[in-house]
Amino acid sequence: MKTLDWYFDFISPFSYLQSELLHTLPADVEIRYKPVLFAGLLNHWDNKGPAEIVPKRLWTFEHCAWLAHKHGISMTPPAHHPFNPLPLLRLCIALGSTHVAVQRLFRYVWRDGHLPTDEAPWQALLAELQVTPAMLDAPEVKQQLRINGENAIAAGVFGVPTAVVDNRCFWGLDSTDMLLAYLRGDAFFNSDLLKRAQTLPQGLHRTAK
Repeated sequence: MKTLDWYFDFISPFSYLQSELLHTLPADVEIRYKPVLFAGLLNHWDNKGPAEIVPKRLWTFEHCAWLAHKHGISMTPPAHHPFNPLPLLRLCIALGSTHVAVQRLFRYVWRDGHLPTDEAPWQALLAELQVTPAMLDAPEVKQQLRINGENAIAAGVFGVPTAVVDNRCFWGLDSTDMLLAYLRGDAFFNSDLLKRAQTLPQGLHRTAK
């Protein structure tokens, strides 16, 4: 049995889409769900999210719509994006970051089109899950979110979703097939081509203005 740490943020439509495909992983893989604050990863690696680059933002949501269509995944984007994902991340941790909790919260945002700031749907969700607002502010919940972020950075995670298995990072929805191949023991992962890719020297350095 292999153990896989899956790092994600509810703000990420790609994370939602991959969450709907995790059932395709081999049955003997144990998935540990690790909610993280995507903005914290961006700050650490001095990077920008796709929604912060105007033409990339448009492409991101067009592409996600296509991928949802391609995979037969229901998708209704929320009223606006980006949004503050902290209530969802903390709610997930308060619920034990189980598969059921992760799936329900992703679908709340990306299938049903709701945000934590949508008062009636949010209160209905908390009642359904038997969670009080005070539980989201528990010190241990906030601490676990910080630990998840620190562990993600230590593992080399720079974006979401990222699956980490055997100290290897598989970033993004597009890496799902590669992850499946690795878990099935594909010979590619011992190939000269991959070794060359892993040791390719860096050439020119772009100078910041």
